[in-house]
Amino acid sequence: MPALDGTCRATLTALCDTFFPAAPHADDPDPFWSRTASSFGVDAAVAQLLDALPDDQRNALAGLVDAFTATGFASLPVTAREEAVAAVAQSSSQAAGGVAALRRMTYLLAYSLVDADNRNPNWPALGYPGPLSPPPRKRPSALITEPAGDRIDLEADVVVVGSGAGGSVVAAELAQHGARVVVLEANAHHDEADFDQTELHAYNNLFWRGGPQPTADANVTLLAGSTVGGGTVINWADCLHTPAAVRQEWADRFGLKDLTSQSFDAHLDAVWTRLSVNDRNSDYNTPHQLIAEAATALGWHFDRVFRNSDQSTYDMTSVGYIGFGDQTGSKQSTMLTYLPDAVAAGATVIARCTVDRVLVENGSARGVQGTYRSSDGHVLPVTVEAPHVVVAAGALESPALLLRSGIGGPAAGQHLRIHPSLVTVGIHDRDTEPWIGAPQALVMDNFADGPDGYGFLIELIQFMPGLIAAALPADSGAAHKQEMSELRRGVPLVTLVRDHGGGRVTIGDDGAAVVEYTLTDPVDVRNTREAIRAMVQLHVASGARRIIPFATGAPQWHAGDDVDSYVESLTAIPLAAGGWGITSAHQMGTCRMGDDPATSVANPRGELHDVRGVWIGDASAFPTPSGVNPMITIMALARRTAAHLRESLGYAAT
Repeated sequence: MPALDGTCRATLTALCDTFFPAAPHADDPDPFWSRTASSFGVDAAVAQLLDALPDDQRNALAGLVDAFTATGFASLPVTAREEAVAAVAQSSSQAAGGVAALRRMTYLLAYSLVDADNRNPNWPALGYPGPLSPPPRKRPSALITEPAGDRIDLEADVVVVGSGAGGSVVAAELAQHGARVVVLEANAHHDEADFDQTELHAYNNLFWRGGPQPTADANVTLLAGSTVGGGTVINWADCLHTPAAVRQEWADRFGLKDLTSQSFDAHLDAVWTRLSVNDRNSDYNTPHQLIAEAATALGWHFDRVFRNSDQSTYDMTSVGYIGFGDQTGSKQSTMLTYLPDAVAAGATVIARCTVDRVLVENGSARGVQGTYRSSDGHVLPVTVEAPHVVVAAGALESPALLLRSGIGGPAAGQHLRIHPSLVTVGIHDRDTEPWIGAPQALVMDNFADGPDGYGFLIELIQFMPGLIAAALPADSGAAHKQEMSELRRGVPLVTLVRDHGGGRVTIGDDGAAVVEYTLTDPVDVRNTREAIRAMVQLHVASGARRIIPFATGAPQWHAGDDVDSYVESLTAIPLAAGGWGITSAHQMGTCRMGDDPATSVANPRGELHDVRGVWIGDASAFPTPSGVNPMITIMALARRTAAHLRESLGYAAT
C-alpha cells in the first residue's frame, strides 16, 4: 500500500484543511471560523480511519493522496487547493468517489471527534449542546455469559445467530417453553452506562462495521445496528403495525396465509404489550410542530408515532440522543425486554462471537461454527451442536452466513430492499433546536398507498452532527461552515420509500458481505421524485426561508422562488452516487419467505427450502418491504416463526 507518511501525510493534512479551512468571519467567539481541521486532530483521526479500511479501499484512497502529493498540493494556498480538488474530482468517477470519501471522513470527524470531556469545539457554533450528563455508573451484567477455556463447545436445542429484534424474540419464546437456547451475537454488550450520548462512540461500538457504510457501488449509505440487542438499541423507537395491504400481499403472493388472520394480530399485540408501546412519549418539538402545521394546511394526513418507551423514565431532552443508545433506559429495546426474558428462562447469550458457517448433515442442521473474541483479546473457536439454527443476523449478514455455508438456494442474498431515504432541510427565521425531543414523533403517511401498494412516508430525523455534516453538500469549506452554523434553525425531513426494485448481498473472497443497490426501478424513481416534491411542499408550507437538499450540485430554494420549477430541477438530479445522497436504516428481504424455492429462501413457516432445521428470524425474511419502520413487523414475524419451530420441537404452539 502507498505509505501515508512524510510528504503524503502532509498532503492528507492539507486535504483535511481544504475541506475544513479557516475562513474570515466578523463574529467568531468560539472560535469556529478560524479553526482548521488539523488544529484539533481531525487529520490524524482521518489517517487512523484510513488504516482501518479494507485493503482495496485503503489502497485506492492512499493512491489518491499520492497523486495529490505529486502536484505539490500541500504548499498551495487554500483557493488553489480547492481548485485542484475540484479538477481531480472531475477527472473520473473513481477520483470523484475518492475525493468524496475523504471529504465525508473529514466532516464526520470534524463534528463528532471529542476531547477527554466528551466535547467537540465546533458544537457551540451550531448551538448543539452535546452530551447532557455523564452516564450512570456501570453495573455488572447478568445478561452475558463470558466463556472460559481454550475453546467453546456447547449443545442446545436451538442456536440463534443474532440478538436483535428478531433473534431476541425467538430466543425468549423458545426458552420460555423449555427449549435449551444459545444466542450468539457478533459484537459486544453495551448498556446505559456505556451510552455517553456522543456520535463517534456510538458508531464505533453499536453500529455495523463502525458506522455509516457505503454500498460497494457507492450509491447508498447503510446504517445498521450491531451490538447485543441489535438495531433496537440504536433505532428511534418507532412502532408501526404491518400495513394491512402488505399483510395481504404476503398472504396472496408468497403463501403466508395466516398473516391476514387474527393469529398474526395476536403476535403483533403480544409484541406491542411486551415493549410497553404508547403514544404518550411522543412530544412534538419545534420541527415537528412546524411540519404538523404545514401538513394540516396542505390537508395531508399524519399521525403521532407510537414508541416503545417507559413513561416513568422518559425525558424529552435526553431522548434527542436516542440513536446513540438510550442513557435513561426508557426505550424498551430487546436488551431490556426479550433478552432478559430469554436469560431468565435459561438461555445463554454469548457476545463477541462471529458465526462463520452453519453446519449441515444429510440435509439437516447440525449447529454452527464460529469465532469468539474475549474482552482481553483472546480468540477461541466455537462450535454449538443444535438440530435447529435460527439465522437472525440482519438482512446484510444473514445472507452472507448462508452463502458462506453453501445453503439457502438461488434466492439467498437477492431481493434486498432498503427503504431508500433522501434528506432535505428547511431553514427558518428562528432557532428550532432540532436536537430536542424524539427524532420521529410524527409520521406523514398521506402518500403511503401509492399505485400497486408502493408509496412513501415522510418523517423527521435525529440531529447527528457528524453524519449530517458528511452528507451536507457545499461548494467550499467556508460555505460548508456557513451551512452548518445555520442548522440550528433547521427542520430536517427524510423520505421512506417502499422500494419495488432492489439490490443484493453477495460475499467477497474473504466471505464478508458485499452490498449492491441501484435505484432504477421505474416505480421507485417515480415515488422518490414524488417524495422530493412532497418534502419541498411541506418546507414551503411550514414557512421555511430556504431549502437545502442533500444532493451534490443541487440548487437551493429561497422564499419567493417558483416551487414547481425548483422541484423539476431537483428531480432531474441522479438518484445515485454523485447525485442525491441515499441512505438506508432499514434492510430487508435477502432471505425472504415464500412458497417458491426459486425466488425465496425459506418456506412460509420460516424454515429453509433446502435444509431442514435452519430458520430465518429477522428482517431478511420479509417477502417484500414493510413500507413502515420495520421493528414491530420483524418481532411479530419472529414470534410467529418461533411458534412454528416449537411445533418442530414438539412443544405446544400456543
